[in-house]
Amino acid sequence: MFSILIPSWNNLPYLKLCIDSIRRHSAFDHEIIVHVNEGSDGTLEWVRAEGIRHTWSKGNVGVCLALNDAARLATLDWILFLNDDMFCTPGWDLAFEANLRTLGHSSAYLSSVLIEPTDTGNANVTTANFGTGPDNFDETGLLSYAAGMQQVDRDGVALQPMLISRQLWHAVGGYSIEFGPGMSSDDDFLMKLWLVGCRVFRSVGASRIYHFGCKSTGRIRRNRGGREFLMKWGISQRDFTRGYIRQTASAAPGTLPNIPRAPFRSRFKRVLYALGRYPFEDLEGWEPDLPAKLTFKKPFGSKNDG
Repeated sequence: MFSILIPSWNNLPYLKLCIDSIRRHSAFDHEIIVHVNEGSDGTLEWVRAEGIRHTWSKGNVGVCLALNDAARLATLDWILFLNDDMFCTPGWDLAFEANLRTLGHSSAYLSSVLIEPTDTGNANVTTANFGTGPDNFDETGLLSYAAGMQQVDRDGVALQPMLISRQLWHAVGGYSIEFGPGMSSDDDFLMKLWLVGCRVFRSVGASRIYHFGCKSTGRIRRNRGGREFLMKWGISQRDFTRGYIRQTASAAPGTLPNIPRAPFRSRFKRVLYALGRYPFEDLEGWEPDLPAKLTFKKPFGSKNDG
């Protein structure tokens, strides 16, 4: 049904729990593909022992490169980007499948309802604490809670995990590596989807995922993604989200412009940022020798993943 892409950076206890939830709580057979960033905690050995398809980098190459590398192994028509610190509850994939059938086309971005243990101020996320990690995870309580939720589908919302067609993924070229290690790469991806005509951005109410919450991003030097987005597209993430993504919930078909138009405040901020070295300053500060972390296959060599 889906090719599930999971980037993971030395997060083995979470990754095991994530994949276990897919195996036990999915209604369909899915293709699981992990990108192992470094894997010095035993992740690389574990995915190989489990027979899980995977790609591998010698160090942490960030989410953008990791996803693009894993996506080259995807063989199914739909790609799901799932974080390794997420836990799927029963019915998560059935809800996606039913929603896709009602759409009747593949130009859509579907996401789940996220349940998180702490309130981060995101109004689109449900707060309910069933543990902050594998050691204190209350699966029984979560499954009971998720089964009783009465969430409805919401348009104009783009969360994760993210489900899109493989056709759409390749049409926009996957994730943009200038946003490495990854902050604001999701918003950049949304912009690229917008430019090729995607207007369905939907949180599927019956698909419920527990998210332990950013277990990798706290260990890296973050790029200033908001500034990079503005310098690239000429509009701020806030103005793009509010003026375009959210408006798809109520706008009549064909009424939103194909090319987003930046308000004055976005254009003015872009002028202020113009003298900065974006994105090179952030890339240099995060990983000055990214090529050394990558692995490439030998020409006409082994067909083994990674």
